[in-house]
Amino acid sequence: MIRTGILGNRAEDLALKFLKKQGLALKQRNFNCRFGEIDLIMTDKDYLVFVEVRYRKDQNFGGALASIDQRKQRKLTNSAEHYLQINKLKDTPCRFDILCLGGPLNKPEYQWLENAF
Repeated sequence: MIRTGILGNRAEDLALKFLKKQGLALKQRNFNCRFGEIDLIMTDKDYLVFVEVRYRKDQNFGGALASIDQRKQRKLTNSAEHYLQINKLKDTPCRFDILCLGGPLNKPEYQWLENAF
């Protein structure tokens, strides 16, 4: 059995590769602060993009997208605000994307929601 942390890292690796193919560039991975964690921080043209990566092998319990509730969104926005403050980027346009991966990780299905919230 593969541990959750290993699956999460593998899903993030795949997500990063997918987003780079879409033209985004990595700025930072796994930003941690007292408010929470941001999986990927990327740039897309003039935008700073905070990406939440979610993997679910199947759609039980609503799948990957359903796992991003208001509490999780609040943690992400608070973490992003902290990131912007400590890096003095307060006037930078930004957005929150969600990249969901489903199915087996050797052939994942991607669902990318730009500007999700």
